[in-house]
Amino acid sequence: MAVEGGMKCVKFLVFIFNFIFWVCGVALVAIGIYAHVASAASSPVAIMVVGIIIFFVSFFGCCGAWKESYCMVTTFAVLLSIIFLVEIAAAIAGYVFKDKVRSVLEEGLWDTMRKYGEDVPLTEAVDKLQEDFHCCGANNYTDWATLERFRANNTVPRSCCRVNTTTCNINPTPSTIYEEGCQKGIEVWMKKNILIVAAVALGIAFFEILGIIFTCCLMKGIRSGYEVM
Repeated sequence: MAVEGGMKCVKFLVFIFNFIFWVCGVALVAIGIYAHVASAASSPVAIMVVGIIIFFVSFFGCCGAWKESYCMVTTFAVLLSIIFLVEIAAAIAGYVFKDKVRSVLEEGLWDTMRKYGEDVPLTEAVDKLQEDFHCCGANNYTDWATLERFRANNTVPRSCCRVNTTTCNINPTPSTIYEEGCQKGIEVWMKKNILIVAAVALGIAFFEILGIIFTCCLMKGIRSGYEVM
């Protein structure tokens, strides 16, 4: 039995929602591959994994809506619901463990500092961080002196320099290099941008809820034996 405009509209919305979702997945995979090839780093792998997950989840939604497959539409609804619940759990965990963010951030900075000069992508990331945030080390510039390769000749990375001279990183003083550590700068940046992150997260959650609702409506229509034209 043919369905009236309401169910046709739901089918169209579910398909469009998943098509956009699918395009985002493909884009993330492409960006991840490009970044991995360009930098030879392992971090873009995470982007590719997220893109692949989005790609397959949206595949079930697109095909299910187009073919009116109850099984595929149901699979999509379940997967999208799981993603939504994981996001909620992550948000709750982030709030509960917010006091540990500082220690995790500091530990991460120290890990990257220890690998400075050995891991090219990490070295470039540290230099970029110190140049952009006008900082040096994790807590302050003396942190670099705890590492053997810098303590031996009393230097810091050139990205710590306030002024661009050939010897600015040798025998460092607050007048020649940035004195403040990067941890404080990152924390300030995070506080400034937390509202933007929260707004984006709420927007994504809103569209996910709409997707789940429309998908459930389509499931009900298919199960009732309707044929969406």
